[in-house]
Amino acid sequence: MLPTAIRASLEREVGRQLARVVAVSGGDALAAYKVSFNSGPALFVKRQAESVDALRAEKEGLDALLAADSGLHIPRVVTHDFDVDGGGYIAIEWLESSSAGTTHWSALGEGLARLHRSLSDRYGFGSSNFIGLLPQCNDWSDAWPDFFASRRLQPQVARAKDQGRWKPGWQTPYERLLSRLDDLLPEDPGASLVHGDLWGGNVMATATGPAVFDPAVYYGHREVDLAMSQLFGGFDSAFYGAYREAWPIEGGFGDRAGIYNLYHLLNHLNIFGGSYAESVDRVLRRFA
Repeated sequence: MLPTAIRASLEREVGRQLARVVAVSGGDALAAYKVSFNSGPALFVKRQAESVDALRAEKEGLDALLAADSGLHIPRVVTHDFDVDGGGYIAIEWLESSSAGTTHWSALGEGLARLHRSLSDRYGFGSSNFIGLLPQCNDWSDAWPDFFASRRLQPQVARAKDQGRWKPGWQTPYERLLSRLDDLLPEDPGASLVHGDLWGGNVMATATGPAVFDPAVYYGHREVDLAMSQLFGGFDSAFYGAYREAWPIEGGFGDRAGIYNLYHLLNHLNIFGGSYAESVDRVLRRFA
């Protein structure tokens, strides 16, 4: 299940004897395991064969979230090896879930607002990473509408066209949307460190507070995280109330949220296919 070379590397780096390996769900692209040792806590190990770009990106993202000191529980990368068994692995702190009551959601909202207080003077990140299975370009830009158009929407649209999933009727409203982005989005709302993939599956209640993981980090408008949290639902109203109390949101967020979530809908269209076409169509129809 876990190659001998990786098992040996883990034992050497952790300094404990490996006792049990159990395959678990770990995302779209990576094999994942709960690894227990003869003593001490278990680890969440993700393995990638050949290219280790996704592993590097995840480590960089978790490290960035941890450095922001948001008060959220960010699982720590305990060790890693990007040159073993023809690929590599990262070993992350194992999280145990607990019940998610109102306190969890309030703490998550407060912590996210605190995370967003980690600022940059430009939009982007020091390296590109992934949004789900697909690459996410984080090249720096000085203007938020330009970054969102050129680094977020346009690569997804180009991929959809290449895969034959882009409908001809979408082109005109999409071009109208691009032409209006400077008016629809603030030019310089402040570049916050964002999680980048904040849906319910990447959030967990734990005994030590709300945890977030599987990031697709970059510096962008903080509203992108709030928008995505609404895309698939599952976030309690206490989360939004606590966030707004910690850092109020400007008027018009509902309109901007639809634009920001178009990026994720296009990404899902490119990964999962036509079941997301109706949702993409619904957003673009507003600009027809």
